[in-house]
Amino acid sequence: MPHPVLTDGVVLLEPPTESDVDAITRACQDPEIARWVPVPQPYAEEHARGFLVNVVRPGWESGGELTWGVREPDGTLLGMIGLHRIEHRTAEIGFWLAPWARHRGVMSRAVALVLGEALDEGGLDLARVTWRAVVGNWPSRRVAWRAGFRVEGTLRAELVLRDGVRRDAWVGTLLRGDPRSPNEPWPHEAPGS
Repeated sequence: MPHPVLTDGVVLLEPPTESDVDAITRACQDPEIARWVPVPQPYAEEHARGFLVNVVRPGWESGGELTWGVREPDGTLLGMIGLHRIEHRTAEIGFWLAPWARHRGVMSRAVALVLGEALDEGGLDLARVTWRAVVGNWPSRRVAWRAGFRVEGTLRAELVLRDGVRRDAWVGTLLRGDPRSPNEPWPHEAPGS
């Protein structure tokens, strides 16, 4: 499958490569990434290389798992975003962002680019994209909310993180014709609301 490079002039998305191993390793030391994403801890270079060899490359080859590095326009790696389990015109979106790139709207821009590739004409022609996050991952939920995902509920014991414990997960969907902007007020129970 071709590897589309996506950009809005502020954020650049292209598949991660061997040259990103150090940046991936450094970012995955962050306790917040480890708190919400099932990455090994401690995270070593071998894990980053394994991610490239066992997830990124075969995912692009099969077309069933598309992973982009989230970058500054100069190519500096800031995070990862991907479409997972692509089948029957649906996929699940997942993402993480390094601590030095947060609070700048970077991931909201990256999600908008990936949703355009997934759902717009001329892209992957998907009918639906799903988002899931461990209950309590408010930063991920805010990005999904901004993108227009409709949070449809909580799935009990849905996700397993690196500790092997099953956690409840929020789940939301975005259909091809849905607006890509908030469809409901921000939840009053969110921290800082």
